[in-house]
Amino acid sequence: MPLSLEEALREALDDEYKARATYRAVIAEYGDVRPFVNIVESEERHIGALARLFDRYGFELPEDSWPSRVSVPDSLEAACAAGGEGEIENRALYERLMEAAAGHPDVEETFRNLQSASQDNHLPAFERALERERGGGGRGRGGRGGGGGRGREQGPGDGPGRRRRRRHRGGRDAPGD
Repeated sequence: MPLSLEEALREALDDEYKARATYRAVIAEYGDVRPFVNIVESEERHIGALARLFDRYGFELPEDSWPSRVSVPDSLEAACAAGGEGEIENRALYERLMEAAAGHPDVEETFRNLQSASQDNHLPAFERALERERGGGGRGRGGRGGGGGRGREQGPGDGPGRRRRRRHRGGRDAPGD
């Protein structure tokens, strides 16, 4: 049975909520790392675009239940890989939702734009970040950790990188970090 327009919008919004919560969790764990800091801002814009459609069509905007449901991958490399996989799944999601958008040019355009941002911008950014994390170039996570794990210990890291100051709860920099 085909989805209604409201169901399609709910699925799209839920996917954007999940991505935002996941990327925020990665940032909370690993710091302001690319591409997560850039893409989380993009997810905010995607949520805003979908929220405007909910308003335009008189649908109630669902609450975001994802922040308490996401888990952080064990390494930044795993987070980048998972981000890329999520963007690939996003393509199929919007292909499936497009049928419900038929006859609603504003929704069709929004879905196409969100799908394009995912495939043309987010996926390549995650692929580049994954390559960096695997030591294939870029800045790496140098100066933090021994190259594996979560980067909590001091050590040589994966690449030349730069050391980042870790923010502690309360927003102050930790001494010596």
